[in-house]
Amino acid sequence: MRDGQGDEREHRGGDADKLGSRDQGPARDLAAGQRDHWQDAYTSHPGMYGTEPSAPAIHAAGVFRTVGAEDVVELGAGHGRDSLYFAREGFTVRSTDFSPVGLSQLEAASRAEGLAERITTTVHDVREPLPLPDASVDAVFAHMLLCMALSTEQIHALVGEVRRVLRPGGVFVYTVRHTGDAHYGTGIAHGDDIHEHGGFAVHFFPRRLVDDLAEGWDLVDVHAFEEGDLPRRLWRVTQIAR
Repeated sequence: MRDGQGDEREHRGGDADKLGSRDQGPARDLAAGQRDHWQDAYTSHPGMYGTEPSAPAIHAAGVFRTVGAEDVVELGAGHGRDSLYFAREGFTVRSTDFSPVGLSQLEAASRAEGLAERITTTVHDVREPLPLPDASVDAVFAHMLLCMALSTEQIHALVGEVRRVLRPGGVFVYTVRHTGDAHYGTGIAHGDDIHEHGGFAVHFFPRRLVDDLAEGWDLVDVHAFEEGDLPRRLWRVTQIAR
């Protein structure tokens, strides 16, 4: 973590406390509850996803190298297994998450691995505009961030923000659980294809939503894959900013 980054995180944390500030009623309550649930999960299970990078991150690093990307933003970085991998691969990484606990674990790991100069962290909730200038980054990565407890409207707004901060020709690689997943249509229904299991709310994507989000982009690839013990069924989407 760069000098002074702690102050930036403290400042951004004030913004993050506005979690769901643009929502009303049940949607706001769900958003706040999800933040608390993730905080508790990272506190109770430090490094809960392990130290090995995800398969989508390994794929993304190859795509990023192909287009000559040097800097990467990871949205929803959590405790940072993929951010650390990108840094090891030589990228400069900006990692965001709405959990200060998760990002603190990432910072500790980056120092332990001697990668602190390559990784900066910012506490940020993606329901708010990204704290980055226009056309300022080469690549954005988000593993299962878009399919959290976000409304369809909020997902569209987030992808618009990703497009804003990417340079022309920049790459966005994201993954989402889809409506073919075994958990879709079960658990606690919150509407808008959002269902909650074990305290975690997921927005399951129909294919039409992927296509809608790619409007104005070059959609390179939509790859179906499985992950975890259920297994979770996901799409890995690669699209390029025009």
